[in-house]
Amino acid sequence: MVPEGRPDGAGAGEESARLQAAGSVRKGCDLLANSQHGCLQSRRAQIHQQINRELRMRTGAENLYRATSNARVRETVALELSYVNSSLQLLKEELEGLDGNVDADQPQSEGVTVPMIPLGLKETKQLDWATPLKELISGHFGEDSASYEAEIRELEDLRQAARTPSRSEAGLELLTAYYNQLCFQEARFVTPARSLGLLFHWYDSLTGVPAQQRALAFEKGSVLFNIGALHTQIGARQDRSCPEGTSCAVEAFQRAAGAFSLLRENFSHAPSPDMSPASLSMLEQLMTAQAQECVFEGLLLQAPVAPRDCLAQLHLAQEAAQVAAEYRLVHQTMAQPPVQDYVPFPWTTLVHVKAEYFRALAHYHAALALCDGAPVAEAELPALEQIFLGLPASSEPRGPALPQEQEDRRKLGKAHLKRAILGQEEALRLHAVCRALRRVDLLQVVLAQALRRSLAKYSELDLEDDFCEAAEAPDVRPKTQRRPEGRAPSFSRVKVADIFHRLGPLSVFSARNRWRLAGPIHVARGEGGFGFTLRGDAPVLIAAVVPGGRAAAAGLKEGDYIVSVNGQPCRWWKHADVVAQLKGVGDEGVSLQGDRRPALGALLRSQKECGWETPGPAQASPRPLLGWNRKAKRGKAGRRLSPAPHP
Repeated sequence: MVPEGRPDGAGAGEESARLQAAGSVRKGCDLLANSQHGCLQSRRAQIHQQINRELRMRTGAENLYRATSNARVRETVALELSYVNSSLQLLKEELEGLDGNVDADQPQSEGVTVPMIPLGLKETKQLDWATPLKELISGHFGEDSASYEAEIRELEDLRQAARTPSRSEAGLELLTAYYNQLCFQEARFVTPARSLGLLFHWYDSLTGVPAQQRALAFEKGSVLFNIGALHTQIGARQDRSCPEGTSCAVEAFQRAAGAFSLLRENFSHAPSPDMSPASLSMLEQLMTAQAQECVFEGLLLQAPVAPRDCLAQLHLAQEAAQVAAEYRLVHQTMAQPPVQDYVPFPWTTLVHVKAEYFRALAHYHAALALCDGAPVAEAELPALEQIFLGLPASSEPRGPALPQEQEDRRKLGKAHLKRAILGQEEALRLHAVCRALRRVDLLQVVLAQALRRSLAKYSELDLEDDFCEAAEAPDVRPKTQRRPEGRAPSFSRVKVADIFHRLGPLSVFSARNRWRLAGPIHVARGEGGFGFTLRGDAPVLIAAVVPGGRAAAAGLKEGDYIVSVNGQPCRWWKHADVVAQLKGVGDEGVSLQGDRRPALGALLRSQKECGWETPGPAQASPRPLLGWNRKAKRGKAGRRLSPAPHP
């Protein structure tokens, strides 16, 4: 019997060839992946080297800026610092993009959208919280400062992490958590007459010039500024070729505008230009304009607008005119001193380009409505005249009526197209003037596409025997269906616990209140009990002392806060907890330690009037505002009164 086989081993040869081909493909894919990963790693290393070089240049320029008193030298150094700051922001944004790209490039947007203006984060130096906090804890609160090293280290780690937040929701939560902690620390350690003694050092986001202040409010304001700046970066990175991306971008820019508005309303003494009222007002207007632009882009994406839908085209024209009006307002603000002295020139140029581009886009959609739109009903004519001619709603026309004849509509549409072409050419000219914008290829693509589209439509309407010069097209009246308003950051969304809650409730144990530690005092039980009456919760205080009793003999006084019972800290104990502990004491008595304050009567009255609430040790929500001029709320608060337990 002869075994079966393939003639000449053809099958084996084909199988071997397939295996070799598959192996070559896999090897090629591995080499491609390795080469891409190697390129990313090489680029990361180059960026880190460039960042280190820029940081060394900034350190030298900063030292010169502080050392010299020559106004001209300081102006030159400030200009150099602004260049270095811009370079650092660009390098860090590129590094952030590479870090988010692990093995493959992120999917790019299929649509072509106009680039947005993100704001760089303020940078700061490391800070030593340990020395001033330990002095306060031991000197003012009477506690062993060494036992709070873990809390101080936790605060320092949180600030260190907040210096370089990720460009994501996690980064926003980190900044918000640190801001909430600063609210706690301000309420506990800062008084109107005394600061922490720390020197908070931050770099200006627009100019790179260093600024420093000893007020904790400067730290809070800088963190709030970074919250707004991070929102701008998140909004600028959204994929606005889909409705979800435009919605996220609108919300991000609204949050940014709300953060800058909150900062402008609460921070009046700005040590750096980026936090001045004029600068914050400009940033608020800029973010509102960018949100309005995203609203317009969302309307374009909701449903393809049919060219013959006259009303839909007119509404788009009004929306584009609204965006143009917003950017014109921003450009006017940027062109006025003192903002024009430190706002980047590419920003001013890009805002001007967008104002011209969207005004031209409004005329383009108006031309489509006139030339391609179907005839409208007579009842809709007043609304259309308001759009085209800016006429108020009235039964009596105050200007030329909207043309209804096809030829007249064509001529008016041609006039709108002419203005659209002129505006787009002006936008391209402004784009070409700025060297920084010339490197933004995407913007040039958008402007060129819009101009080609307008020229193609104009050639369709331009007849050979059309020798009549068309009248000047009127401006399109701006109007929007959704005007985005600034939305303040949601600080309560991120719940944090007071890092130093072991020191006791903020309403009592803070630097604003003065006391001295009394005790430990040993009180024996007598026939009538301990001889004092308890009152309040967390902390419990001695409301009354029986004259001649054991408590009075031991040295307890009315108004002493009980902070420990037999060595157990009880700052957070409820009234019932302290009573239960005292009931369990035998004949040997109890050892109490308390805080004693001067002018106790006034203190008790102020507590009752102010209605202080005792926050729990777990989750607590700090006040959202910066609170430089915060006033205490008036109210009533009830207190329980109980005598010390009898034997």
